Amino acid sequence: MAVVINTNQSASFAAMNLSKSSDLLQKSLARLSSGSRIANPADDAGGLAVSMKLTAAIKRTDDTATNVSNSLSFLQTQAGSLKSAAAVLDRMSELATLAGDVTKTSNDTANYSTEFNNLYTELGKLSADQFNGIALFSASTGTLTVYLSHDGSQSMTIDQAGLYASVSTMSALSSLTGGSISTVTAAIQSLATLMASNGAQASRLQFALDSLNVNKVNLEAANSRIYDVDVAAETTKLARANILVQSGAAMVSQANAASQIALKLLQ
Repeated sequence: MAVVINTNQSASFAAMNLSKSSDLLQKSLARLSSGSRIANPADDAGGLAVSMKLTAAIKRTDDTATNVSNSLSFLQTQAGSLKSAAAVLDRMSELATLAGDVTKTSNDTANYSTEFNNLYTELGKLSADQFNGIALFSASTGTLTVYLSHDGSQSMTIDQAGLYASVSTMSALSSLTGGSISTVTAAIQSLATLMASNGAQASRLQFALDSLNVNKVNLEAANSRIYDVDVAAETTKLARANILVQSGAAMVSQANAASQIALKLLQ
């Protein structure tokens, strides 16, 4: 090999390898310090695009789960009011039965009627209950739409159960004289239907909420495999790159020193 001064091929080659090793070291440091396998878009452009979509889906799934939880709370609050209404109707049915006793005087019946009328008023108050400003019960067959998937493709409706309408149409219950046993039992049957519907919808929402939570975990796992750095593997790469940088720097120094042999020939 010729001894030259202007071009030091060994030093240039060693410097090139040192530059590559330095880049590898910087990438490992960036990945380990950020915890991300994709420290910049050039690391994995396609993976980054998929990760961005998964991240958005995870956030929407989390928000959807929150909305479903709120809807479930709505139904639970509604169920509480329905239970209270059931207790009221139970007592009203007792009063109607007691008032039918032939041994009761008109004064006795008037005393029963006072409680009966107050309970009817309470039943009307329950029908006006709200949850965060939203009516629990509707004067008509009102429904609310609940979305069950993060993309809005799946939904269900929950009823603003018709207790309000039931109370309004049960005018016979407004006084004890019209509150026959059959009228009260019919009101109880109507309320039982509302409670059954409420329970069925709450059951479905709970299963939907469980499904959303499972989907969120799976989406997070999928995103992690794409975006998160494998610390064990990356630490090994870091150690390798660190050694290469140190040995490369030493070889650049050696290669630069080797060209000085030309000076000896000039002496």
